[in-house]
Amino acid sequence: MAWTNVRLELCPTPDHPGGSVSRAYLLRLPLDDHGVVDIEAYDAMPVYASVRRYWPQEPDRAGRAIRTSRGWLFSYTLPDSDREAILHRQCPHFRLGAQVPIHDDGQMLMFRIMG
Repeated sequence: MAWTNVRLELCPTPDHPGGSVSRAYLLRLPLDDHGVVDIEAYDAMPVYASVRRYWPQEPDRAGRAIRTSRGWLFSYTLPDSDREAILHRQCPHFRLGAQVPIHDDGQMLMFRIMG
């Protein structure tokens, strides 16, 4: 297991038919060799789990990735009052090229794992 950076980039949408490398998240999570989150490692050091949101014409946002029963919650301020996005729990593996759903700004968007 190693704490790993995972980049998620927006998949094609009606507004972005080619997807968007400028709409992205960078997650830091403890992953095993199969891309599965090591829950014991996370539970031992949850403050190491982080997220950074890159969005055009908006300042970057940095915060924590928090494990919940619904999935991974992205919180950008402390205390965790500014909870914005959820990476749904139906994404058990972080594998290159896989797509994952994120509920952000009131809409469900698909993101591709790019590395």
